Amino acid sequence: MLEAIEKFRGFMLDNLGEAPKEIMPDGSVKRFKINGKLNGWYNLHIDGRAAGSCGDWKENSKFTWKNTGVYPPLTDQQRIDFKIEHHRQQLIRKTEQDKIHNDTAIKAASIWNKSDTPISHAYLAKKRVKPHCLGIYKGSLVVPIFNHGALVSVQFIDPEGNKRFLSGSKLKGSYSQLGEYGPDKTILVCEGWATGASLFESTGNLIFVAFSAGNLKGVAQYVRSLYSTNQIIIMGDNDISGVGQKAARDAALAIGGKYLIPDTEGNDWNDVVNRELML
Repeated sequence: MLEAIEKFRGFMLDNLGEAPKEIMPDGSVKRFKINGKLNGWYNLHIDGRAAGSCGDWKENSKFTWKNTGVYPPLTDQQRIDFKIEHHRQQLIRKTEQDKIHNDTAIKAASIWNKSDTPISHAYLAKKRVKPHCLGIYKGSLVVPIFNHGALVSVQFIDPEGNKRFLSGSKLKGSYSQLGEYGPDKTILVCEGWATGASLFESTGNLIFVAFSAGNLKGVAQYVRSLYSTNQIIIMGDNDISGVGQKAARDAALAIGGKYLIPDTEGNDWNDVVNRELML
């Protein structure tokens, strides 16, 4: 059994460059870090002929492996032991991740407190929006990021429009907000901050910025939990890849809301608003 696990570990190292220290051969999919990001995955079973697969979600890669040896089926006790060990490892990872998120939140608060109010910035001029809730720190705009109302991170946007988050940020389900709630107001959820600023300036509605297509659903579900009766519209991007459209549709279906996509391929709602202002 241990021989099969070590062979599979070697297979992972050969194909992915990294492998977790402990591999659980219980047949379920498990995640692990590649280059510091939790993009790696694997599953391995050793009942009879050992076999498994692994890959990198970011690279959209998958590799399959079969062992040449044959092993006896796992006993009921071995299955129980594997489940207990898997649960133990999950708790350890969660504790480690919670500490990283907490340390990042402390750093974000320090940066936010040191930030000034932006008067002008090349990115704001390019996107034709006002600074609203932003700060500025060492030449970059600072976007505050919240999770359940608590500041958890910041996004930096430099004058060229390059964006980055603090390392260790808790981004799943996190958001930035523009505007105030009103019982009769429609609430809009979008991807980028500049898109959110354009929508706020043109509609006056409450805006939630999800920062990525993959985060639209999580943010929309959080917004729905807060405001059960308001209409919520997902303002998706018209991506050439189709990713933004699908994510917007999935988010709308998850909360019983609506979604809107710009007519022009490659456009977001900042592009739409700016085009209308120029007419």
